[in-house]
Amino acid sequence: MSHIDIAELAGILRDAARLEILPRFRRLAATDIRQKSSATDLVTEADTEAEHRIKREIAARWPEALVIGEESVAADPDLLKRLPDAKLAITVDPVDGTANFVAGLPLFAVMAAVIVKGETVAGIIHDPMGDDVVLAERGAGAWTRRADGQSQRLRVAASRPISEMVGTVSMGFLNLDTKPTVYANLARLKQPLNFRCAGHDYRQFAAGHTHFSSFNKLMPWDHVPGALIAAEAGGHLAKFDGSPYLPTDLAGGLLVATDPDSWHLLRREVFTV
Repeated sequence: MSHIDIAELAGILRDAARLEILPRFRRLAATDIRQKSSATDLVTEADTEAEHRIKREIAARWPEALVIGEESVAADPDLLKRLPDAKLAITVDPVDGTANFVAGLPLFAVMAAVIVKGETVAGIIHDPMGDDVVLAERGAGAWTRRADGQSQRLRVAASRPISEMVGTVSMGFLNLDTKPTVYANLARLKQPLNFRCAGHDYRQFAAGHTHFSSFNKLMPWDHVPGALIAAEAGGHLAKFDGSPYLPTDLAGGLLVATDPDSWHLLRREVFTV
């Protein structure tokens, strides 16, 4: 996919946010919200309608692409099994941070990534409330692009001692047997955060506002876009066992840090289990 294709895909996400998501923000009826696996795993009419629109637009422009959407996979889990063999795939998260969206909190995102023969080549995170997009193409850096066309290159923060680190922790998906240990270790940090939105975790990290992010649950629509953005902004990321993160990984956790030394420090002192 060329540079103009990535810009076009970002435009598709922006249009979906403008037409399907924002008109429903703080206007959802009870019948517009459904529970999936738990009380904190929700889907709304905004999720489903935005994904439908995005998929239609992708099919019209790149009919050969396999679209791996969060809500599509929820309806047909076998769809995810096609990702490893796809020559061209696009992951889509229509509303990342649905719990925030349902609660009326302006902290959610629309995300997509492009995967060519198993390699992530582009990642896009659109913030509907700020009407800007963070994007990266492999080898070309990570950038914020505003609605007026202005762009700014992103770089991760400088490394800090662990007592001065601020970072995001996906606490809800920590294993029950390891959660007490990790919670106790978080006291070594300056400030652990939880945005309940992976898209904003990655945006804040790539812009240099946080020093790390950690995740336990790995689904491609949640992490493939941000992982490339984090790497192109200069960050170091790997699964908890030190192996590289791949778009097909569904388990093993993920730790994102400003540099390899900080990654190993956090792994040893905080995420020890």
